[in-house]
Amino acid sequence: MTRLSLGVIGAGRVGAVLASRFSTAGYPVVGASARSDASLLRVRTLLPGVEVRTPAEVAEVSDIILLAVPDDSLILVAEELAASGAIRPGQYVLHTSGRHGLDALASLTRLGAHAIAFHPAMTFTGTPVDLDRRCVFGLTAEPADRDFAEQLVADLGGVPMWVAEADRALYHAALAHGANHLTTLVAQSMDLLRLAGAADPAAVLRPLLEASLDNVLAYGDAALTGPVVRGDITTIRAHVDALAAADVDDATVDAYLELARATAGRAEVDGRLTPKAASDIRQVLDEADWDTLAEIAAGI
Repeated sequence: MTRLSLGVIGAGRVGAVLASRFSTAGYPVVGASARSDASLLRVRTLLPGVEVRTPAEVAEVSDIILLAVPDDSLILVAEELAASGAIRPGQYVLHTSGRHGLDALASLTRLGAHAIAFHPAMTFTGTPVDLDRRCVFGLTAEPADRDFAEQLVADLGGVPMWVAEADRALYHAALAHGANHLTTLVAQSMDLLRLAGAADPAAVLRPLLEASLDNVLAYGDAALTGPVVRGDITTIRAHVDALAAADVDDATVDAYLELARATAGRAEVDGRLTPKAASDIRQVLDEADWDTLAEIAAGI
């Protein structure tokens, strides 16, 4: 089966990896745009032999255009391509933005291009380690283009998830909250373990976090354990005091307090905390503002 040619505009961590995956799947990659030294290195490493071209030149020679540019640049890049004269009717334009749907490519669809929101629900390093990873793709497309979009995902070994145009931002917020904020949370936990004397915080956390992640993905809120769901007020208060006494940044303290509040709320909803126990926990957390913590740390 003859594959359509593909060009990537934006050889960043996502674009270079997806283009390499498409190449492996049999799609001829006929051009890549790259500006930074890091992007040029990714082209040489992940797309050897692919010519570096301007965005307009990539569009001119491609049947499928993969737009892998930052969210806030997507509409402008699409409008610049539309003005360049490089877009022709029947081309497919895929963008990898999570929050944007088809509206972001309106300037191109007016010229007869087929737009597909083609977001991989995955974190990327932009290195060969990404090439064997499989993920869900958050798709938005016109009905006539849905089969083609699903075929592209299948060729990459992925799983399609259809997202309504109006739900794109909510879909992306869910992913960012779960993945990006998880990174921040784990990094904060590692900082606290270093303060507690752990020589290798990652080794301490890895088995615990892997088990927690597996459990919550399988069982949802039922997987929740720890002092909040048990209603251990004295332990929660001891945590607050320890954070005050240690050299901990405000953001870590705020994250602990807010996530403990959220955890208490979820445990109350599912019935594992009584309303009284949840209220008592919230009171402890509400009293633990930063001024109070500072006083505790100072021994006042």
